[in-house]
Amino acid sequence: MSGLWPQKAEFSLQRFDDLYKQNASYVYKIALHITRDPNEAEDVCHDVFLEVIQRPEQYDPRRGSIKAWLGVKTRSRAIDHIRKQKRQRQNNAPATIDIGSKDPTAETVLLKLDIEKLHESLKQLPQTQREALTATYFKSLRQKDWAKLTGRPLGTVKSWIRYGLKNARKQFIQTGWLEP
Repeated sequence: MSGLWPQKAEFSLQRFDDLYKQNASYVYKIALHITRDPNEAEDVCHDVFLEVIQRPEQYDPRRGSIKAWLGVKTRSRAIDHIRKQKRQRQNNAPATIDIGSKDPTAETVLLKLDIEKLHESLKQLPQTQREALTATYFKSLRQKDWAKLTGRPLGTVKSWIRYGLKNARKQFIQTGWLEP
């Protein structure tokens, strides 16, 4: 599309049609790469272009090209889509392994040991790292949401998570639960 990006009042179906024709395969490829499912990728594409129609004023030509904007938007929507499905699967999944069974199988014993080791390693982490890992991995909060809840910058939260994972990994290596 040439010229300045239209404001909402100027946004026409012809302009959208041109934008769609030029970028639909690009958006789909990014979504497919992230979701690894053609149906999911189509859903993400639909969401991205629906958002473009509803809020064309979000695009700021000073921040980059339309293609780059669509790429970033697609990546974000695809990741959000995956997280949403993961939460839905976790909420709908029946508990198939009874860890408290009186007749434990080898699988349940190993699972229980893994869980105990994980709790043990989390206790060894600094509080900020432990809380950030717990919030993002066990409570399915996004890093951005945890940053808002704690009043900390997003970069700080990401660092806590990265360092927490590294520290937990070191503990697992030291105890022989992971290979270096």
